[in-house]
Amino acid sequence: MAPSSTGAEAADLPKDLTERIPATFVYAGSDVTTTALFSGVRGAQLAARSSLVECGMFPARLGKHEPFKERITAVETALSAHRAGTLPRHASSLHQRTAGRIGSLPRLIRQAAVTASSDGRQRITKTSLDTIRLGHLAEPHHRPTTNRSRTLGR
Repeated sequence: MAPSSTGAEAADLPKDLTERIPATFVYAGSDVTTTALFSGVRGAQLAARSSLVECGMFPARLGKHEPFKERITAVETALSAHRAGTLPRHASSLHQRTAGRIGSLPRLIRQAAVTASSDGRQRITKTSLDTIRLGHLAEPHHRPTTNRSRTLGR
């Protein structure tokens, strides 16, 4: 299929599948409603059969649960040469630092780990986290709370 500015080709396959398969389809992405998938006449037909669920910031707390802290723990377990359990206790400041954007969290931690490894310190500090630039949607929300360096990991 050749690309089309109307998005007709992009909408044809999922539209056809929704007519033939008894299943729920989830189209996920950033600004998905402005993509070729939902534009043009055939894209509008697909959009009319879809419900938009907008996702905002990942919650720090949800009742008694702390989903952001759970996500930090999951990201932390992927780090080598890192003492597990040190990052989740900083969930509140990491939530503020990333503006609750779940995509910014692993990027922040991963970059801090790379920096810690390359400079030989082998630990993630508050200072090192503060020097890392985040995605443009989370960055304006960055408000460092102190200038002192706190050890977050080994």
